[in-house]
Amino acid sequence: MSQFSFHSGWGQLGSEDSSDLVDFWVGEKALPNEQAARQRLSQVVMFARDADGKVAAVCTALPQSPPQLGQPVYFYRSFVAPQWRKSLVVYRLLKQAVALLEEDSRAHDWPCIGVLLELENERFGKKGRMPVWPGIDFVYVGKSPRGLECRIHWFREAQLK
Repeated sequence: MSQFSFHSGWGQLGSEDSSDLVDFWVGEKALPNEQAARQRLSQVVMFARDADGKVAAVCTALPQSPPQLGQPVYFYRSFVAPQWRKSLVVYRLLKQAVALLEEDSRAHDWPCIGVLLELENERFGKKGRMPVWPGIDFVYVGKSPRGLECRIHWFREAQLK
């Protein structure tokens, strides 16, 4: 997995990284245009670069209180370049991003108490069918209003609001 380097973006994106992320999202058609990509930059938690220094994957988080949970959580999204989708980069990115979000939440008196995933990728519907994913402790919590499987990771020291 040393073919990837991982970088925090949570409140600390430089102009070169920002430009690379916008180019990545627009070039991969993950977001419709440069304006949408620039708006998403403030939500970047982490990103990965491949051995050539190109952006391979990026994840973002947005605080929200989904009605089905009634608690403030980070709504997590990730996008992985097609050539890296069968690698472990998505797992490593998720694991590191969750640790960063938990540490940041702890430092700021728990504005959010967990991380919520809404699984759009069909591969997740076929793999990882256990109710608790080992190693990262994401728990199945039902379906979203869009009918997608949802999983949550609760921060260990947080308390319900």
